[in-house]
Amino acid sequence: MKVAILAGGKGSRLAEETSIRPKPMVEIGGKPILWHIMMHYACYGFNHFVIALGYKGEVIKKYMTDYAALNGNLTVNLRSGEVTMHGGMRPDWTVELIDTGMETMTGGRIKRLQPYLGNETFMLTWGDGVSDVNLRELLAFHRSHGKLATLTAVRPPARYGHLVFDGNRVAEFNEKPQIGEGWINGAFFVLEPGVFDYIDGDDTQWEREPLERLARDGQLMAYKHTSFWQCMDTLREKHILETMWASGKAPWKIWED
Repeated sequence: MKVAILAGGKGSRLAEETSIRPKPMVEIGGKPILWHIMMHYACYGFNHFVIALGYKGEVIKKYMTDYAALNGNLTVNLRSGEVTMHGGMRPDWTVELIDTGMETMTGGRIKRLQPYLGNETFMLTWGDGVSDVNLRELLAFHRSHGKLATLTAVRPPARYGHLVFDGNRVAEFNEKPQIGEGWINGAFFVLEPGVFDYIDGDDTQWEREPLERLARDGQLMAYKHTSFWQCMDTLREKHILETMWASGKAPWKIWED
């Protein structure tokens, strides 16, 4: 099963980082967040990736083409120019890098991947969020209901402390608790090829008309994930992920070094 990853956005709220690279290449612990996402999928045996490129897509292309050389040892014959790679981490991944346009919206990017995804079930996520969602259980849930689309619903951590009052007395204080209400779309989709019929073209936002129509048609199901999930839209959120990684207890790290 192929995994589509949208990696073409500009990441304007991370402008300090994204002026020189696309948001999926912003690093957590010295590795692009895109790598963290791909490692998550690969741990469950999903290692064929189709990545939608846009803004500064050449940075992702260069990273992927240089990956083996950058993560292993090299022997270079300067006379012949022959380079031999050995050792290091060389995952058994197939990565298709597809230019989907600079200004194409999310739905349009998905539509442009259709020729590369084929007429079969596929997974889809954004290139800027990590989670510890069990992908096998997610897939089993999708197959159990027979609908066209499954999204992973999450309740993100609150940004501020939560207060419960008894008059003016603080009866309860929780520092940045998990939100008790308000499930949101956390990506990590499982989709049938029929969803392409819900996307009109490049100007279509996946999060608007397609998902709204799928919901109206009874074709959108939610896999409720109550454990870790975190997007990286801002420098504050990047810092949160960096701190987790540095602690050695990053919740999304389910692989062995």
